[in-house]
Amino acid sequence: MRRSVLLPLCFMLAVFVGNADSISAQEISLPLVNSMEVRGLKRTEEAAVKSKITQKTGEPLSSEKTTNDIKDIYKMGYFDDVKVEIEPLEGGVRVIYLIKEKPTIISIDFQGNKKQEDSDLKEKITITANSIADTVLIQDNADKLRAFYEEEGYYLSKIVPVVNKVNDDEVTLTYQIEEGPKVKIKSIVIEGSKAVSKKEIKKAIKTGEWWLFSFVTSSGYYRKGEMSVDIERIRSLYFNKGHINAAVADPKIQLTEDKRGMIISIMISEGEQYRISSVDITGNKAFSESELRKKIKSAPKNIFSRATLRSDVAALGEMYPEKGYAVVNVGPDIMPDAAAKQVKIIFKIDEGGIYKIGRIDISGNIKTKDKVIRREISLDEGDTFNSKLLKRSYEKLNNLNFFETVDMQPKPKTEEKLLDIDVKVKEKPTGFLSVGGGYSSVDKFIATADVTQANLFGTGRLIKLKGEFGGRSTSYELAYRDPWFLDKPLLFGTGVYNTTRKYSAFDRKALGFDVLLGKSLSEYWKTDVTYNFESVTIHNISPDASARIKDQEGKKTTSSITPAIARDSRNSFFDPHTGSKNVLYVTYAGLGGDNFFLKIGVDSSWFFPVTEETTLAFRGRYAHATGMFNKPLPLYEKFYVGGIYTVRGIGFGEGGPRDANGDVIGGTKQIIFNTEYIFPLVSELKFKGVVFFDAGRAFDSFKDIEDVKYGAGIGFRWFSPIGPLRLEWGHNLNRKPGESKSKWEFTFGTAF
Repeated sequence: MRRSVLLPLCFMLAVFVGNADSISAQEISLPLVNSMEVRGLKRTEEAAVKSKITQKTGEPLSSEKTTNDIKDIYKMGYFDDVKVEIEPLEGGVRVIYLIKEKPTIISIDFQGNKKQEDSDLKEKITITANSIADTVLIQDNADKLRAFYEEEGYYLSKIVPVVNKVNDDEVTLTYQIEEGPKVKIKSIVIEGSKAVSKKEIKKAIKTGEWWLFSFVTSSGYYRKGEMSVDIERIRSLYFNKGHINAAVADPKIQLTEDKRGMIISIMISEGEQYRISSVDITGNKAFSESELRKKIKSAPKNIFSRATLRSDVAALGEMYPEKGYAVVNVGPDIMPDAAAKQVKIIFKIDEGGIYKIGRIDISGNIKTKDKVIRREISLDEGDTFNSKLLKRSYEKLNNLNFFETVDMQPKPKTEEKLLDIDVKVKEKPTGFLSVGGGYSSVDKFIATADVTQANLFGTGRLIKLKGEFGGRSTSYELAYRDPWFLDKPLLFGTGVYNTTRKYSAFDRKALGFDVLLGKSLSEYWKTDVTYNFESVTIHNISPDASARIKDQEGKKTTSSITPAIARDSRNSFFDPHTGSKNVLYVTYAGLGGDNFFLKIGVDSSWFFPVTEETTLAFRGRYAHATGMFNKPLPLYEKFYVGGIYTVRGIGFGEGGPRDANGDVIGGTKQIIFNTEYIFPLVSELKFKGVVFFDAGRAFDSFKDIEDVKYGAGIGFRWFSPIGPLRLEWGHNLNRKPGESKSKWEFTFGTAF
């Protein structure tokens, strides 16, 4: 490829003589450009080329401009050759830009690939058919393919692009691939580490040696990008241990003789360990120094840690926005003393002043009414800014489950000390229509028909019609909920239902309705009261059932009221990572009807982030029920412990009393504890793993509490498009004769 300028004789010398004896004036003038053309274009728009040309008609010809024009046109990347010709024209010259376009790639092929399909390779490149045959772009995509093979463990792969000319305007592109064998990491050698153990360093990085289950974990193969990040991880490890001058060299890679193994050597220069000499705070006015020091962990004589320093900066920065200081800046100055092996830390705070909320603008909602979104925002226009309430508003909008994404962008107006908030949402379908099924280890196979609209007419109201038909239970339900009844923070709900369920020794049929009224008390507290009327028939009792069961045969009605109070600070109702939910309720049955009983219960769940994506969850439940006025507690109002919702690894009701025939009959009290560690498996699909430990029992007397049932196991959870799925295996830790050793339990579909 070449760039050239052809400038024929275009300058004329004019000499004007003022008198016969001497020259009075001499002037050299450049010819005017009277015409300009671009020739040779076939696919490129002429306007695009002319936009790069600075030489204009009507102006004197400039060799500097035409030379720069050639360079600028060539930089467009579409041309093999650009040159300029000048032709004489009456009264001036014509400038002609002669351009030769690069050929077009008419096809892209791969040869030599055996381990990877053509379709997979095409997904890794950005060049396509009908692209310009640009050598830089072609080589860049060869590097992309090389990186892909490297990620798959083919460290010795070779990718060579071959361009074949079809004609002057078209070429074909073939990537010749030599895959080579997979190269496994045999060992990672750490050199120079003394203060930090090699085991700790290897634990800090993601690149690992090949082992038996590498095909599952995808570890054991060299990835250049991951290795670069690992080098930074090692540096961070040392910085967090006070080695502020630690240096980590680029890894040295050596192949084994058979070219199938790799040895990675990492050289480390640790340097001296530094401690903190002093910690000072400057610029603070809104908070006293003693208040701020309570938030920081860096302290004199401690080993310096960059991670702790970052945590301190974040902690100080979070205090101010909660008090209206929206643009606070906390800048740490680190002053090392090499002789003393110490660092001095100064937290410099620029508070920036208190900001008020300006405009709250909402966009992206097509169906959902503005007021439905606005009422979930805990800040009003004119309020003092509070970052905690802004974060809570974000959580509340997500908890509506009306939107795929929620974005809340604060926009400060420094001069006015105002902060506008742009709320952008992307709606998702809230109507649900399904005719399908599911499976529950408790209820077995279930056919379902479900029509639900969770955002009726964009008002936030819910209406649901649902039917379930299973091997052990059948139910019909019609429900309505309005979370902002009469446009006030009042919850109103009502529903009717008809259910039939088979127990081990009897069947239960129930027809009822309920009415719910609730009110928000504060940001996290709410209370509600539910009235329920239910008609229950106990029938189909087993002939050998106990007298206790046979005594409850027949039809009885229950009229009950259940007041409850709850505090819910979970960041997400559907997949909580932080916060807690605590509920206290009392059910009194005796407002008419045949049954008289009292139930009291407490349910407490807590969620703690272990890492950014993993969660440790604890849940505890206790409940007590008793019959009143010499009336027995109905069997179906007792507590049955065992199964996926209580203690996993044992059967339904096995964690509680049995009658003389061995049938489970439930207890008047229950206590249940669940501990779970939840971690991501495929974050993009919201597919997670869980490790759990359960303990619990239903009982009639506290002396039976000694016989607590224990279960532990693992499981998987998927927040799928059709609803949540749980698959969990529990092991019965204190198995008794007649009980199963372990159980797989799962639920999916709308029955969950």
